[in-house]
Amino acid sequence: MTDAPARTRPAPFVGEVLTVERLSASLVRVVVGGPGLARFEPSPHADSYVKLVFLPPAAGTARPLRDDGRLDLDAVRATLPPDQQPRQRSYTVRGFADGRLTLDLVVHGDAGLAGPWADRAAPGDEVLLVGPGGAWSPDESAASHLLVGDLSALPAIAVAVERLAADAVGHVVVEVHGPEDEIPLDVPTDVQVHWVHTGDGVPGAALVDHVTGLPPLPAPVSAFVHGEAGAVRDLRRHLRVDRGLAREDLSVSGYWRLGADDEGWRATKRTWLAGIEESELAAGLV
Repeated sequence: MTDAPARTRPAPFVGEVLTVERLSASLVRVVVGGPGLARFEPSPHADSYVKLVFLPPAAGTARPLRDDGRLDLDAVRATLPPDQQPRQRSYTVRGFADGRLTLDLVVHGDAGLAGPWADRAAPGDEVLLVGPGGAWSPDESAASHLLVGDLSALPAIAVAVERLAADAVGHVVVEVHGPEDEIPLDVPTDVQVHWVHTGDGVPGAALVDHVTGLPPLPAPVSAFVHGEAGAVRDLRRHLRVDRGLAREDLSVSGYWRLGADDEGWRATKRTWLAGIEESELAAGLV
């Protein structure tokens, strides 16, 4: 028996913060650029994303680079103890043009990893990122569109609505904490935007209630549903069982899970998804 080849980790681009802008109470826009992004190839998909790489203080300031100018992350990892390894967080690419990568990040005070970083970011700060990934865009052949999510999905929804045809029909439903988190969305005339406020409620509950109360849309419907895992699970079942949407017409993902940090959620997400798919098969859905 031969040993399996070692898994090759993607090497991060080394960029720098160009500008920082507060879009709302909880959303900060960070524009990244610099010569280190010269080889960055943008994705054509509306849900394009990159992973920001955060090094622990123990990594120091030395940056071993590969011949292509990217960070040799394996070399960095080798110098760090197991409990102080780099961590990653995924964020939607809001836009990429002229070597400038735009990211909109959610901030909630000192909670999380990327949020506090974005809240303190300043021009000249180093940015390490991997990507892009992504695989979904609105279906141009659909009769209508349903774009649903919370604040974490708002950047992807904003990209998606800008891809819709001028005569598109549908609903955009976004849950945010309150009016202070609403931002302008450039939607076609016949696409209605619904802002749902969490307030002191359980995240996702108001979103589920609002979507289940919407009138039917013309079929076939192209749907994008992303956000808190529990709400996404309930909405997926509603759309599949009650609305009759086909699996291929849905882009559904739990970006985060209430009560779990990012590492904990990623460790259980595959099992969570398998359980949902098994329940749909048991219900006769294909």
